[in-house]
Amino acid sequence: MSEKKTIFEQFLAPISGWFVDWDKVRELNSSIHWESETDRLRQPNLTYPAYYQRQNFHGIEGGYLNASAATSYDPITRYALPPNETWVRESVIHSIRARPRRILDLGCGTGSTTLMLKQAFPDAEVVGLDLSPYMLVMGDRKAREAGVEIAWVHAKAEATGFDDESFDVVAASLLFHETPEAIARAILKESYRLLRVGGEVLILDGHQHTLRDNPWMMDIFEEPYLQEYARGSVDAWMGAAGFGAVQTEQVWGLNQLTRGVKPIAPGEPTATEAEPDRTEPTWASAPSY
Repeated sequence: MSEKKTIFEQFLAPISGWFVDWDKVRELNSSIHWESETDRLRQPNLTYPAYYQRQNFHGIEGGYLNASAATSYDPITRYALPPNETWVRESVIHSIRARPRRILDLGCGTGSTTLMLKQAFPDAEVVGLDLSPYMLVMGDRKAREAGVEIAWVHAKAEATGFDDESFDVVAASLLFHETPEAIARAILKESYRLLRVGGEVLILDGHQHTLRDNPWMMDIFEEPYLQEYARGSVDAWMGAAGFGAVQTEQVWGLNQLTRGVKPIAPGEPTATEAEPDRTEPTWASAPSY
């Protein structure tokens, strides 16, 4: 018996050439010296977790651990986030209420949200972290083309290696639906550890209620953990991790933005109320392994 094909494979892939210039994607792919570029960003001692290494994401064999996934991600995602990818990602920016000096974008992929965070907060140090060195190569290219400085780190979102309380904002866009629930919960616990008191965590992803009410939507792409994500509640996971003031807002119908705050100790000002540091900031270094 042949394996059941997704809706994307049956109907959308054959017409994808109408909106994706695959010749241009292949040209970009061949223009990059992937071995040297990934070696520059790869953490050689990193062990890929089984949930990531053994799955095909978006129907791509090998998932994100290959060059074709990195070069095709942006052209496809541009049409996979209606009504407009930029508008959807901007919900992360608009939900930040503090004046962050240090921002971490977990599961940053090709750096689309990471770049927007840096452009919105040019004085902040912005770090993009991902498990795929191929995706980080694309993020680095985009940052250099935009003329901004972003630190790129090859690591696991659930075990970043950064110091405790070293960030003001931790964000993750379109990451949780690509992880098992246990990993999503671990990422939130790690985010809690990384945030300073009063710091904000922001999770942008598919709208869980909408996905549950429309199960056919989960058949469009090959997403191994999407159903598990849809059954869960980011609100509940965030609360269990220790965050307060947890609130989820619907973003353009099909997505949601969940925000939480690391509880404030008595007498401590929030990140919004705190006076900006007049001294030259000293940023923590990238994690060592």
